[in-house]
Amino acid sequence: MEIAEFIAPERIAVDLRVRDKAQLLLELARRVEPFGGGIPAGAILAALQSRERLGSTGLGKGFALPHARIEGLKRFVGLFARLARPIDYDSVDGTQVDLVFLLLMPAGMDNNSVAALAAVSRRFRDGEAVARLRKADAKNAFTFLTAV
Repeated sequence: MEIAEFIAPERIAVDLRVRDKAQLLLELARRVEPFGGGIPAGAILAALQSRERLGSTGLGKGFALPHARIEGLKRFVGLFARLARPIDYDSVDGTQVDLVFLLLMPAGMDNNSVAALAAVSRRFRDGEAVARLRKADAKNAFTFLTAV
């Protein structure tokens, strides 16, 4: 699975202003709601918060991958945000987060969910891509994210 299968140019937010992790998750839920096939922002937020209670999705080096399986969602939906300033996120390495990729997945365990998470993780392990994402406008961020 490739990132281009679940993200679109209108789901890129650069210089997003939030004060903390709670506000970030709320803002992400609000922004992705129009693309969630009728799933309300409140349900998206609840799923994200539930997932975070299992363990932080802050994967280190300033990157977080909040994700959740959503009952009733018909397709994978991604949203990328670069924060205007880094925030505390309880990341595994203790660093603040400034790059965030939200991934919503249809409910149920399957190989596509693992493949989607792996595709995003691979992109953010690429130091050159991450450096570009930290400077890019929305159009170029989309290009960097979806490059094969």
